[in-house]
Amino acid sequence: MLDIKKKLQEEIAALEYELRNELPREILKARAHGDLSENAEYHAAKERQGYVNARLGQLQKRLADFSMIDMSKIPHDRVGLGSRVVVLDVKRDEQITYELVTSEEADASNGKVSTASPIGRSLLGKEVGDIVKMQAPGGTKELEILELVTIHELEK
Repeated sequence: MLDIKKKLQEEIAALEYELRNELPREILKARAHGDLSENAEYHAAKERQGYVNARLGQLQKRLADFSMIDMSKIPHDRVGLGSRVVVLDVKRDEQITYELVTSEEADASNGKVSTASPIGRSLLGKEVGDIVKMQAPGGTKELEILELVTIHELEK
């Protein structure tokens, strides 16, 4: 979770630098070329400025959301954000390991599923021994929770 905060802070810093230093220079340079109505460089710089402003707003909100996460509210004995869960796909008799992460960290091919995803939502609040039934594109999946390591155990 600290990695995500760091990545957000780095992207915010880079965008703020671009917004305050690079884009004003580009806009001034484009203005020097004269007629702004047909100046592609000027319009591109202004469009980028709008995008950077919007992205900065998104990132700052996300960072504020992260700061609001109360680690004491994440359960110690049940699946929650940051948990690593080993499940048995009952129908396929296959063990799968999932790590429940934020949407920014999600990478299904590496077993990192968002707590907002169908798999993540179905596992939240469950404990070892529980059988979770969830709808999947191929029909209903039954997952039995075999192992659970919470974020509290992972941070030690």
